[in-house]
Amino acid sequence: MQRITQSGQAEQTINKSRFIAAADYCDSERMVGLALRRLASGHAGAHHLAYAFRIKTDQGIVQRFHDAGEPSGTAGKPILQLLEGRDLVNVCVGVIRYYGGINLGTGGLARAYGGTAKLALENAHHAPYVEMSNITLKMDYSRFDEFCRELGKLNGEVLDKQFGQHVEVIASLPASQISLVMQRFAIA
Repeated sequence: MQRITQSGQAEQTINKSRFIAAADYCDSERMVGLALRRLASGHAGAHHLAYAFRIKTDQGIVQRFHDAGEPSGTAGKPILQLLEGRDLVNVCVGVIRYYGGINLGTGGLARAYGGTAKLALENAHHAPYVEMSNITLKMDYSRFDEFCRELGKLNGEVLDKQFGQHVEVIASLPASQISLVMQRFAIA
């Protein structure tokens, strides 16, 4: 699986219709809504906003698409097929269309929406998807700095810390590294 680390945009004109696409990292449906509202607010005069998204959750992958009033399966579905084909998760791609007065037909619409989405994805930066989990552990003060350095190497982050007799930390890190980190740093 892959994810987006930096957004990508693209624009093209096909038979006088202008297509503008944005590919964004979104790890929740709330973030999808925010990304789509941001795209739509920049193009208030657009005729259509088709989109598709795939989000990795604890229950599996949630994926949806919307054709935005275009004929069924000609706008959002080609975008979703692109996301599935590239095995992308936690991503949303929206494609704006300014209608140019020439009907493109169902095949032409699918190629236009899918092609513009493909360009936006090509302009985005990708990285392997890593399943992250949160842990809570107590450690000695003397180990806290080393723990933070190790967490940085793993692309994890400290979410919360409490200082008392020991340091109690809530951290996010790759799920595959939890047992190793717990063995190295947690007080038994």
